[in-house]
Amino acid sequence: MAILPILKYPDPLLREKSKEVELFDDGLKALAADMAETMLEAPGAGLAAPQVGRLTRMIVIAGAGNDEDFDERVLTLVNPRITWSGGEQVYNEGCLSVLDYSENVIRAGEVEVQARDLDGRPFTITADGRRAVILQHEIDHLDGILFLDRISSLKRDIYKRKLKKIMKESADA
Repeated sequence: MAILPILKYPDPLLREKSKEVELFDDGLKALAADMAETMLEAPGAGLAAPQVGRLTRMIVIAGAGNDEDFDERVLTLVNPRITWSGGEQVYNEGCLSVLDYSENVIRAGEVEVQARDLDGRPFTITADGRRAVILQHEIDHLDGILFLDRISSLKRDIYKRKLKKIMKESADA
């Protein structure tokens, strides 16, 4: 297993749509293991393949069930898709690919997600609360959507100005 570099906004690869997984092989399992290790090291609650430069429809999320604390157990979802959502919640989101920023985002309160495991077997997850937010956030990455796209244009512009300043200071150092 290896720690993979995490792409940072505004890397254009983060805006690309990922491709469906058709081959469930050792390469996919190795990528999933590397993503899990990378997410836990970061530390993060979820990681999508595009964030590590792979346009593959796969995410990993940390933790146990809806009502349990997150831990070092990791769930891998291949070709995940939200098949049902309901309700609404506001959650303060951050992202391993977005430097030094978090913001309140409106998301569905509950979701049902269909996916496949690393052997290609289908399964379904129903989630609410934080876990529902994580699933929506990571599945968005597979379609080239960042949480920044789900906040007001004013807040997004403020962040972009802040990021330019951070990048300029890094270049000057």
